[in-house]
Amino acid sequence: MLKPQTTPTRELVNLDGVWRFATDPMVGDAPWAATLPGSLEVAVPASFNDQFVDPAIRGHVGLVWYQRNVRVPRGWKDERIVLRLDAATHAGAVYVDDTLVAEHVGGYTPFEADVTDVVTAGGEFRLTVGVDNRLTNITIPPGTVTTGPDGRQKQSYLHDFYNYAGLARSVWLYSTPSRFIEGVTVTTGREGANGTVDYRVEASGTVRVILRDADGGQVTAGDGANGRLVVPDATLWQPGAAYLYELEVQIVEDGAVADTYTLPVGIRTVEVTATEFLINGEPFYFTGFGKHEDTAVRGKGHDNAYLVHDFELMNWIGANSFRTSHYPYAEEVLEYADRHGLVVIDETAAVGLNLGVMGGLTGAPATPTFSPEGCNDQTRDAHAQHLRELIARDKNHPSVVMWCIANEPASNEDGAREYFEPLIELTRELDPTRPVTIAEVMFATSENDKVADLLDVICLNRYYGWYVATGDLETAAQYLEMDLRAWADTHGKPILMTEYGADTMPGQHSVWDVPWTEEYQRDYLAMHHRIFDRIPSFVGEQVWNFADFETSLGIHRVGGNKKGVFTRDRRPKAAAFALRERWRGIGNSKPGAED
Repeated sequence: MLKPQTTPTRELVNLDGVWRFATDPMVGDAPWAATLPGSLEVAVPASFNDQFVDPAIRGHVGLVWYQRNVRVPRGWKDERIVLRLDAATHAGAVYVDDTLVAEHVGGYTPFEADVTDVVTAGGEFRLTVGVDNRLTNITIPPGTVTTGPDGRQKQSYLHDFYNYAGLARSVWLYSTPSRFIEGVTVTTGREGANGTVDYRVEASGTVRVILRDADGGQVTAGDGANGRLVVPDATLWQPGAAYLYELEVQIVEDGAVADTYTLPVGIRTVEVTATEFLINGEPFYFTGFGKHEDTAVRGKGHDNAYLVHDFELMNWIGANSFRTSHYPYAEEVLEYADRHGLVVIDETAAVGLNLGVMGGLTGAPATPTFSPEGCNDQTRDAHAQHLRELIARDKNHPSVVMWCIANEPASNEDGAREYFEPLIELTRELDPTRPVTIAEVMFATSENDKVADLLDVICLNRYYGWYVATGDLETAAQYLEMDLRAWADTHGKPILMTEYGADTMPGQHSVWDVPWTEEYQRDYLAMHHRIFDRIPSFVGEQVWNFADFETSLGIHRVGGNKKGVFTRDRRPKAAAFALRERWRGIGNSKPGAED
């Protein structure tokens, strides 16, 4: 599925704006059949929750309904007309007037419907979208829905961020010719100073491709739906120095272009050795963050102003990478990373596959995670579909260098290998060019983990000095070093810290190691960096988290998770300046390691 764009043969209408809105209890049995009742309106793109002050709406569990009228451009007669939603969290049903045209499960990947036969060029239709925010043991991410004495549904889940929902990304109406380009896949490589671009086009008709440089000049061209283009003296896409070629794909009929689509292409290679992560054959050391799509009022709604500002802050602090924790981000984020040379670990929404979280730091689950009542074959099927959609969407982005197929699953439990091995195999089948990883929970050690040997890179989430040895950085340092060396000795693979952090209230200060103070966060991170620099196979550090973010209600979080180096409104804490000094000094190179 190609992202919609305007070309000489395609047109695009953005449907963002203010839509009519209702929750399921406010409507009848067929809310798509007429104008939604009431006067509620909601902004798109944005999560619906924080836009309203009524707690019954903010915390609603179940279906909500979005609706607006849409005018089809009159020039689209004889064109194929498609309706696309960039996401509906966590499931969507789309109606054009009274006709159901699309259904989709999965809250962070796009879906679309060919509506050519149910709309009319120049005409208007009523667009209604039902969005279901419920999570169960067979959804990704999983959760549990219960019904209280008053009949209201209550949602619980094991991931530590708020279950924002709704239409958090853009909605589009676009046109293509009747014979059109359906898909494009590119993989890049190097042959000496030359670059290679292997392409595969899904289209009916005669295909021609043209590769242009950043100035628009033609570099090379080819005929056929599959082939290889050789780029003499190629300029590579590099971390911090992005260079993008443009691949124009055409369907040619009787000498005329029937359809055209353009795809940015970054020529680069990714490899993994026993101790290094290589981009273009050079060792790369990750610095950066786990992030969230999370801002006040918008929730997980994509916002271009925050997109630019967040990347500016990452550039200021010297970060060269981030992980899309814990779900695929809006595609605009990856496009920006492509253009600006930030490296991305792309993660699925498989977070919370760990009932051991309920057992606290013991990691002992009340019931097994991988079981008929927990994460079962249906869960794995949903997980596999999510992987297919993620890779189909993001496979062409040069910024994406690794797939992370889950965050903190119970990889130490019985059943983990049977659950994950087919998913790892599927990921490699779908994309054999990128490494595969899982972000390992603290319960999973080098001795009891059941899937690490299947991975290309060991990614660890560790909180020594916060959840373990709280306030005792000397002891925490001993635990951390023993843990990292055990992983290195056992598996002989590159190790990347994908989470380490400490909750910090801005303005809290102390001359002692007092948790929650800005000094403790700074010293906590510095302790980790001293240990990281001693491990020869260590390839990077991504702090948890870039910015404070909203979580579910509970006594363990006051106003959300405060592990951000920046506040939720992007003000720096003291640790940000310490990280800036370290990371701007490192660049993309690993600090000197010692045995």
